[in-house]
Amino acid sequence: MKLEWLDWLIIVVSLLVCFVPALFFGKRAGRSTSEFFVSGRAAPWWLAGLSMVATTFSSDTPNLVTDIVRRHGVAGNWVWWAFVLTGVATVFFYARLWRRSEVMTDLEFYEIRYSGKAATVVRGFRSVYLGLFFNCIIMASVNLAACKIANILFGLPRWQTLLLVGLLNVIFAAHSGLWGVLVIDMIQFFLMMTAVIAAAWFAVQHIGGLGVLVERLSAPRPGPDGQSMLEYLNFLPDFSNNWDLALAVFVMPLAVQWWATWYPGAEPGGGSYIAQRMLASKSEKDALGAVLFFNIAHYVLRPWPWILVALCSLLVFPQLSDIQQAFPNLDPKLLGHDIAYPAMLKFLPVGFVGLMVGGLIAANSSTILTHLNWGSSYLVHDFYRRFVRADAPEQHYVLAGRLTTVSLFFLSAGMVYLLESAKDTFDILLQVGAGTGLLYLLRWFWWRINAWCEVAAMISSFGVSLILLVLKNQGLATFSTHHALLITIAVTSVCWLLVVFLGPQTDQATLVNFYRKVRPFGPGWRHIREAAGIPPADAARSRENIPLALLGWTAGCSAIWSALFAVGACLYGRWTQAGFLMAAFVASGLVLLWVTRRLWDEPAKAR
Repeated sequence: MKLEWLDWLIIVVSLLVCFVPALFFGKRAGRSTSEFFVSGRAAPWWLAGLSMVATTFSSDTPNLVTDIVRRHGVAGNWVWWAFVLTGVATVFFYARLWRRSEVMTDLEFYEIRYSGKAATVVRGFRSVYLGLFFNCIIMASVNLAACKIANILFGLPRWQTLLLVGLLNVIFAAHSGLWGVLVIDMIQFFLMMTAVIAAAWFAVQHIGGLGVLVERLSAPRPGPDGQSMLEYLNFLPDFSNNWDLALAVFVMPLAVQWWATWYPGAEPGGGSYIAQRMLASKSEKDALGAVLFFNIAHYVLRPWPWILVALCSLLVFPQLSDIQQAFPNLDPKLLGHDIAYPAMLKFLPVGFVGLMVGGLIAANSSTILTHLNWGSSYLVHDFYRRFVRADAPEQHYVLAGRLTTVSLFFLSAGMVYLLESAKDTFDILLQVGAGTGLLYLLRWFWWRINAWCEVAAMISSFGVSLILLVLKNQGLATFSTHHALLITIAVTSVCWLLVVFLGPQTDQATLVNFYRKVRPFGPGWRHIREAAGIPPADAARSRENIPLALLGWTAGCSAIWSALFAVGACLYGRWTQAGFLMAAFVASGLVLLWVTRRLWDEPAKAR
């Protein structure tokens, strides 16, 4: 693809608008680790929420959605739409609890919730396991997408793309800390949304309009395997003719995956950079509002521009061979269904090419900047400061954070050469985190959960995943992704539940201090409330939060899903269906507003 002078001008302006404001936060970020990693706990809800949305909108996300749609149709997106249940649960059950904990990272949580050597072991191990291993895999997936896009658009080899994005991201992540990341994310969100909407518009125009798209894809078409027939436009999978697919992309995600697996950005109970943004919020109200806004924007505003491009690609490039023929210089190692998204960008006119390139750079940066800062916070605050050198001045740890930021990018860049597609990485992360999700949900509401449960869950989930992978590679057994997920979840859950009842318990004084600080609600803390001497009236009032939170959770999920599918029905021209969905959205939205207002008023009443 050839860039004209107008495209280059738009790219330069986009980068300046996104990144220059962050330069002014370098001095503030250097004051302390609190400023560098959690923005001094002063972020308003809208800024923290926008940052969450921008972070999960990475350069691999359009590729991932395109891969899913081309393989399984629109209904295939239930593998991540099901995480609405997880995200909205975080809003109503966990956001305020995270903010009350006042920890700097979600790993610091372990040493206020648990006691003894096990708490220390879990914090130290997960700081390296998540901050280094998991974090580098995620960044490698994001940068792999950037490499695919750059290769198909400009013919750049991987190392050149990595060098370009690395220079940009590392400099700003190391210089400006979380404040700079938040500001960059805010600007990049609007740039990215403008770019992907433009891409969807021109893709639809290229194939003749929405009417043509709907008409040509309404009838079942052969899937990528050439055998099964797919109804690509359906919101729900076909249960009658393709039960295996329906089980994999709908039943499993809704019944099991959302609560049983740990996935960055959709962690049961909140965690990683979502927890970081909640901890950076200036109040409990801001933490709740930030996560609520994130879930609405993440699932309602963003998916359809990507989906439209993916659907159009089915008509323009029905087979992978069509993409290879259209781009003869494409690296064969990068060929996959996920590359259909950048392939569709060839139809953008002058000016919009520059806007899309600027948007894709922004999408890459918003995610990489967050993961560099987040991973650095784990390695510096939860490992280096906790176990290596605990008595250094704040500026020393800020410098360590900046050096760690640079090292993380180089490690993740090396991993780019080990991955093949965004969907493969998505499956790997789900598999390795399988079975741990329920533990992360219950540890806030059941005092018997202890640190050794977390150790058992991590070891068993990783071990079972590794065994299944070896069996599959050696040809000794063949497991589908969802069957392997079920096996891992079952074994992991049994392991950590056994430890709940057979392992050592957390010291009661630690539990009492945790309860007084965080004030978790529900019957699972009755024993600790009594030990803490909490008056019965206060205990009763805390129990009243459960039905209110459940109502908010139900209304929130209903509002998001009904709005998501109402948008799709309007695009398809199915106006009756859109009307019913909009009515459901309005009704559930009113309930959602009422619940959130009640919850926002509670901290003030408590004071």
